[in-house]
Amino acid sequence: MRVVTLSFAAAIVLGTGLLLLPASSVGSAPTSLTDAAFTATSAVCLTGLITVDTAVHWTPFGHGVIVALIQVGGLGIMTLASLVVLLLANRIGLKARMNTAAEARTAGIGDVRDVVIGVVRLSLGIEALTAMALTARFAVGYDEPWPRAIWLGVFHAVSAFNNAGFAVFSDNIVGFATDPWICVPLMVAVILGGIGFPVLFEIGRRLRPATGRPWRPWSLTTRLTLGTTAALIVTGVGAVLALEWSHTLQPFGLADKILVAAFQGIMPRTAGFNSVDYGQMDDATLLVTDVLMFIGGGSGGTAGGIKVTTFAVLLFVILAEVRGEKSVTIFDRRIDTRVQRQALAVALIAVGLVMSSTLVLLAGTDFDLNALLFEVTSAFATVGLSTGITAQLPTWGQWLLILLMYLGRIGPITMVSALAARQRTRLYELPTERPHIG
Repeated sequence: MRVVTLSFAAAIVLGTGLLLLPASSVGSAPTSLTDAAFTATSAVCLTGLITVDTAVHWTPFGHGVIVALIQVGGLGIMTLASLVVLLLANRIGLKARMNTAAEARTAGIGDVRDVVIGVVRLSLGIEALTAMALTARFAVGYDEPWPRAIWLGVFHAVSAFNNAGFAVFSDNIVGFATDPWICVPLMVAVILGGIGFPVLFEIGRRLRPATGRPWRPWSLTTRLTLGTTAALIVTGVGAVLALEWSHTLQPFGLADKILVAAFQGIMPRTAGFNSVDYGQMDDATLLVTDVLMFIGGGSGGTAGGIKVTTFAVLLFVILAEVRGEKSVTIFDRRIDTRVQRQALAVALIAVGLVMSSTLVLLAGTDFDLNALLFEVTSAFATVGLSTGITAQLPTWGQWLLILLMYLGRIGPITMVSALAARQRTRLYELPTERPHIG
């Protein structure tokens, strides 16, 4: 896990250096270190928050650096490293297998080779299909020259599947808010990337003919991920429709309202695309979005947050306690107490980090609580949605968001792995005590 952590840091440093090059930015004025580091971190950590206008500030070379950093962050540093070793020597050493297993969340180190190839194939396949759909729309519907249409399709497909939310338009996707041929492919790519590679692999195996193989039920992780994701998407879309119907959705017709609400209900999964201005949204909508961003997407994928499985486990823990049940069961499976403690640790540490960072920014800036909480949650959950205050934050505030994006990307992975690996056997038990609760 130390290798994974340092590898992401190295990618950020490399990206920062490339974005500082004169060839990366438009005009003669050099890009500041803060802007370059912020953009590189946001790209590698698949966030999408920006301090400079992506469409205007960066050159085509700069855009190429950004999309490359997004792809590297999405596939994972160790996955790419193991793939290079595999292609060159057709073998992966034990140490490389262990590093990749930590990044890809595989069950063991024996199947890393198949996982690496599968991750790359799956990622590039979904990105290619999304890029073709977007390219055709940009070329046919908006009269873009084919070379530029292809570039727009590839850039936004990579950004969508990796849940990054970067766009090469100054208003993000606002100009295409009512175009289903643009919004729907982006939504599908975001959902697939946010579900997570382990679940997508299992779905793919089930879709292939099972000749000679015994039927087995869906794994608990897959059922939890798909069920919770569906519930949160419905909740997000319904909340945007209900809370913004007479607000930001008012200028749209019925069909367009549904499309815009669906787009904004899905993006907190955690991609930073927006088809309406979040700065104009109701405070209640922002609070609902805070919760959806904090939960995030599936484990082992490109989404951030505490993950839907963590949220689901904690929900069933509460239900079991309310019912007075001795053990926590989900779909006829008993959940190990260590898993429950891990979920609780991840959630509470994340809450503490978000709250303390919000408090620091609230004490040191003039922005209100809703805007700062939204910004901090978006950074930690690597979402990228913003009310528009990112560039207005003081330099130290932007560096705080850089730290949050980095911790949000590698924090849950490293922490859960560390908790799972640390197991001490006590040779004695202390007397039981029941402190007052509530």
